Amino acid sequence: MIAASVEGMSDPLDDQQITVSGAALRALRDEFQRFLMEYRFGLAEVETKISILREEFQEMHAYNPIEHVSSRVKSPDSLVDKVRRKGIEADFDSIRSAITDIAGIRITCSFVDDAYRLSDLLTRQDDITVRDVKDYIAEPKANGYKSLHVIVEVPVYLSTGRVDVPVEVQFRTIAMDFWASLEHKIYYKYDRLVPAELLAELKNAADTASELDARMERLHREIRGPRPGVVSL
Repeated sequence: MIAASVEGMSDPLDDQQITVSGAALRALRDEFQRFLMEYRFGLAEVETKISILREEFQEMHAYNPIEHVSSRVKSPDSLVDKVRRKGIEADFDSIRSAITDIAGIRITCSFVDDAYRLSDLLTRQDDITVRDVKDYIAEPKANGYKSLHVIVEVPVYLSTGRVDVPVEVQFRTIAMDFWASLEHKIYYKYDRLVPAELLAELKNAADTASELDARMERLHREIRGPRPGVVSL
């Protein structure tokens, strides 16, 4: 449509063609914005659930397992890049079906047990449906990456009716998050062509982070050992 408009500059219908082309582009833009809007609303639903749990822990319990929460909806450029990279059909139904991490929230915890506990507290809620679980804590990736990934589906009620929106929730410890952040920066700097010696160092760092998690969790359990008449949370 755009090419046709440019090639037909001398045609008497130029103005009409440009208008139609512009209208089509605006319609596509509006449809894209509405598509991403559903994911923003789905993310907001999950963020609210996590915020409620976090506030309850802060006010009612002696220990809050949630250290930090961050979230994002993929940018249009990032989404288009992933569609191309994975060879997905460039229509909204195909994208909705094939890509489940358009909306994502990351929950950073102090300890490994916290990651599983918070995942359980979230996924047991009546309006949450679990679509997929990838436990990279129990089975780390070859490069050492560790995190618990849970794809949940949450209902969003629009003026047009209910839409079930997938949201990827990642649970990880502070040590896992620090390692993943460093790995991301290294891969970005080297445009994913990371030298072998750096990859080996990253794997060693992942092992060290895992050992630190285990040691800190043991200390945490010793400090918070069961006391008479106190329920440990």
